[in-house]
Amino acid sequence: MTKQRICIVGDGLSGLMTAVVLAKVPGIEVNLIAKKGTKNTDKRTTAISDANYKFVNQNITNLGQKLFWPSQKIELFYETAKEKINFLNLNEANSNLMYVFENDKVKNVLLKEISKNKIKLIRKELKNLDESKNYDLFILCIGGQSKIYDNITNARSIKKDYKEIAITGYIRHNYKNLNTSQFFLKEGPLAILPFSKNHFSFVWSVKKYFFENNSKKIINLVRKKIVEILKNKQDITITNVQSYPISLRLRKKYYKDNVLILGEGLHSIHPVAGQGFNLVLRDIKKLKEIIKYYVGLGISIKNSYALNDFYNSRKPENTIMGLGVDATHSFFKQNKYLDPFKEIIVKNIKNNETLKKFSKIISNRGLSL
Repeated sequence: MTKQRICIVGDGLSGLMTAVVLAKVPGIEVNLIAKKGTKNTDKRTTAISDANYKFVNQNITNLGQKLFWPSQKIELFYETAKEKINFLNLNEANSNLMYVFENDKVKNVLLKEISKNKIKLIRKELKNLDESKNYDLFILCIGGQSKIYDNITNARSIKKDYKEIAITGYIRHNYKNLNTSQFFLKEGPLAILPFSKNHFSFVWSVKKYFFENNSKKIINLVRKKIVEILKNKQDITITNVQSYPISLRLRKKYYKDNVLILGEGLHSIHPVAGQGFNLVLRDIKKLKEIIKYYVGLGISIKNSYALNDFYNSRKPENTIMGLGVDATHSFFKQNKYLDPFKEIIVKNIKNNETLKKFSKIISNRGLSL
């Protein structure tokens, strides 16, 4: 039986994961196109839910557990003029809420899997979609800004410029019992993500003007803020500091003919809830299920309703989650008129067990209940 051919474009985390997962489907041949001379220098971390960790672990055979740092507790804080209110604690006694990994280390494992599974790696720059004619399915995982997407979507999307900059980096420390935490600060939300015993990463989203006015002393500001919120004056070492602009983009159109958009090109959301790559993994999982179904029936992907099925099954959750994260970010932004009311609300959240349970379910499995 002739294998159906799928090509993934892009060797970022989304592209590599998609290639390895789809290569597991019987009857599929996978190629991967990536630019020449690209190096794995992604010094960031990513957080995924327990359900997504299990999906990744099932599909990547050589992905060691040591690469993933588990969290059984997540704490949320809201800063007022007088205090930082610990308004929501999510706990799991017998399982983990989430896992954090270093992007570059996981990408190295995925590259080895690609070699092991004989996925053909083609080093070239994609300038147009002419190459798609040679495949049954052509998947674009080339970030959020490529002009190639305009050939598919005609620029149709839900867009919002937050006029914010995300500052990320690694911190070496000697703190004990450090939990995954999200602090809603007056400057903007700051997340702490432990990924080993003595290391955590941070993501601090601040106004663009704040970043520009303090760009030369940003590391010192991060150091001061971390020491302040953790209430410990011990020395810390900050490395791998990076920054990037934040925007909301939710595509209204996912595909054209046999070309599908995936990853950040499909949906880019605010990092405040850590749901970005979780949505990507749920997309990959659903795409694998649909392709396996049609290939199992002996139906050509190119001449089937596979991409329409994917669109109908994933667009509702991606849109609702993206707009939900946007609403969460808007709620916690500083506003002198609304802050007194928000303080009352967050204090009442603390004892709401139903909300805690619902939050854990959505964070873990999304809306695919």
